[in-house]
Order: sequence, then structure tokens, then C-alpha cells
Amino acid sequence: MTSIILLSVFGIINLFVGFAKSKKVLLPLALIFLAVVFAVNLLDWNGTQSYFNNMLTVDNYAVAFTGIMTLSTILMLPFSQRYIDKNDSNLAEYYSLLLFSLVGTVMMVSYENLIMLFIGIEILSIAMYVLAGSDKASLRSNEAALKYFLMGSFFTGVMLFGIVMIYGATGTFNITEIGAAQSGIGTDGVMDTMFILGILVLIIGISFKISAAPFHFWAPDVYDGTPTFFTAFMSTVVKTAGVAAFYKLMSAAFAASYSTWFPTMVAITVLTLVVGNIGAVVQTSFKRMMAYSSISHAGYLLMALVAFNQASDSSILFYSAAYATATIAAFGVLKIVQDQRGSALYEAFNGLGRTNPLLAFTMTVSMLSLAGIPLTAGFFGKFFVFSALLQNPDMLWLVVLAVILAAVGIYYYFRVVIAMYMQPAANYEKLEVGSFASFTLIFITVLTILLGIAPALVSDLI
Repeated sequence: MTSIILLSVFGIINLFVGFAKSKKVLLPLALIFLAVVFAVNLLDWNGTQSYFNNMLTVDNYAVAFTGIMTLSTILMLPFSQRYIDKNDSNLAEYYSLLLFSLVGTVMMVSYENLIMLFIGIEILSIAMYVLAGSDKASLRSNEAALKYFLMGSFFTGVMLFGIVMIYGATGTFNITEIGAAQSGIGTDGVMDTMFILGILVLIIGISFKISAAPFHFWAPDVYDGTPTFFTAFMSTVVKTAGVAAFYKLMSAAFAASYSTWFPTMVAITVLTLVVGNIGAVVQTSFKRMMAYSSISHAGYLLMALVAFNQASDSSILFYSAAYATATIAAFGVLKIVQDQRGSALYEAFNGLGRTNPLLAFTMTVSMLSLAGIPLTAGFFGKFFVFSALLQNPDMLWLVVLAVILAAVGIYYYFRVVIAMYMQPAANYEKLEVGSFASFTLIFITVLTILLGIAPALVSDLI
């Protein structure tokens, strides 16, 4: 709760600071704000508190995911240096919208009431609609914002319809009470049907938010058109919040109906894995490849939800941390390359291993982690997810399918590595990387390797 208040207040303060002529103070100020939120959030560890008549609950689950999302945002901010150099008049609004969107993500991992979940998703979504179209001079950015807004609004209505049906069947919005009410629902055929339909409609609504197939169709175009800095936020923080909220909903409210929604979730998981990995293979743009990569990783995260056992929550937490660090590094390097070379195609990375070894090494470690290669965080992310699912012997086939598709992922992740080290250097000027961005890239790389060597630093938190 303290994190929500601080983020809201800091967002408003940031808007007023934006009236200053110089924009250089905004980045360090935003970093200080987020550092304070990160530290204050940790103070709630092992101190479960409920607020607003039990509509929000801050427990270790909420604190852990809030910490990952806040730290992810901190690691992203140094790559916004381009906006400062251009003295962008809207920079204060960008930072404030990021802070306000974090309010929504915190509510999404802390909710105990479906109304609070809906409010959190809307706070996050509205901010992202604006940020997706923040590059007003770009037709693709305007197109991305319009697509995201129209489709997002439609699926918000779908999700709200599911919430209404759940309320009609149980008479409550509280997820714990919904879970307890399921024992008496089967006595009335109408209520039973309404409840089952409500679950399925809610699954559809939230699946859209995390870009799970077959509700993923918006993601490639929106990710491609959205400015790269905000695409990084969309593919890490937004996805982490969505999956964490999804798992909390299914485990707290619909655990007793596991056999009802299990086949649907398995079908969505398989489709997401196949569409994400196969779709990424045929892309020529690195940015669009990362969009399909984001879809595929949603599938791996959903595998932990399908497993639905004691290892699921820690698997989702570690995978989210591993995926976020690698993806932020990849988008950070992409942003530097795209800003100075004007392209997001694979060819823009040609010869980067010789012209800028730091960027090339960071990208290589990021790609290795996303591919799940040992000694990186991504390896243990997949290992924990597969281990959780293998506790159900009947799910061995899904693990085999996921391993095969992970092997497919190695192909498209290594395309950029091949371009950096094996293709001749393009006729571009040498890339300039600021000291702050360089330090951040080194830190993320070390963190990715550290989590690949000592995964217990995160996996044992919850």
C-alpha cells in the first residue's frame, strides 16, 4: 500500500518538475523515486497487511513481484537518455506515466477483490495506450496506439463480463470467498453454467493482456510500432504483472475448479508456445522477433500455471526475473543501435562484435539467457518451470514439446549473435554509448550470469 501511495505522489511531483526548462534533472529524480519505492517495498516483507476492507493484501507474493517490477523499471530508465539529449518536451509525462502504470501493476499483484484487479489493469492499460502512441510523428506509433486501444478496450469488456458472471454465480468479488463458495455452486445448474462461463471468459480477457495465443494478434504490430524504450517496459513489467495476477486469480479463486479450466489452459499454453516460436523464426526485424519471443515466453510462464502445484509461484517469480533482465538488456542494446543506425533489422547489428564489444557481449548473454543456455538465468527459469510441470507425469508430453520449441528458439536468438560476430561490419559510424548506459548493461549482464550460477537468490523468496 505504501508503494502505491509513493508511486502516485512521485508521479505527480515529476509532472510539476517537468515545468523546468532543463530536462536533465528528470532522470536522476525518477531513479531516486523508484529506489525509494523499492526500499520501502522491502520493508513489508513478512508483514502481511490488508487494506480497503480486504480488497488489497500486501504479502510476500506481492512484495516479491513488486520488487522485480520496480527494479526492472530502474534498469530501463538509463536507456531513455536519448529523450534527454533531444530535450524532449514530453519527458516528464513519460516518466510520470511509467510511475502511474507501476501503480496498476502493484495493484494487480496485491488484489484480493476482482474489482481491484480490474482497476489495476485499467490504470496500467490506459498509461500504456498513451505511451504506445507517444511518437506522434511516426505513423507506425499512431497505428500501434490505435490497435492497442481498440483491442484492449474490447477485451477489457470481455474480462468485465467474466467478472460479472462470477459475481452472479457466487455473490461476491472477493477471490477467497469465491474459492470457498464453489462447494455449493453445483446444486444449481444455471449457477454452475454461469460460473464456468465466467472462468472461461476471464481467462480469455487476461490471456489478451499477457499476449497469449490465440489472443496475441495485437502484439507484433504494437511492439513494433511502439517506441523501443516503452516496448521494453511492455514486454517485461506488464507481462510480469499480468502473469502474476493470472496465477493469483486461478490459485485463490478457482483452485477447486482446476479440472474445469485445465484443458483450456493447456490448449492456450500449447498454442502460445507454437505461435511464439514459429512466428519468431520468419521475422527479419529484431524488434518483431522480440515481440514473438515475448509471446513464446508467455507460454513458458503459463506452463507453471498449468502445473498448479507448490512450485508454481516460485517458478513464475524466477522466470519473470530471468526473462526481465535478459529482455531489458536486449532492448537496451537495440535502442542504442536503432537510435544511431536508424534500423531494427538484423543487419543493423552486423560487425558489432568488432566495433563495440560491450554491446555485442551484452546482447550475446541476453540471447543465451532467453534461449535457456546453462550458466545464465534463463536456463534455470526453464528448468524450474519444467520441473514444476513434471510433478504431473501426464504432462511429460508438454515438457517434450516445450523443449523442442526451445531448441527452435536457439535458431532465431542466435541470428543476431551471428550478425554481430560473423558478418562484416556495415558502413556505420562507431556507436557512442554513455557511461551510465554502459554501467547498466554491465550490471544487467552480471546479474543474468549471477542468477544462472546462484538461482536460490530469487527462487527461494516465496
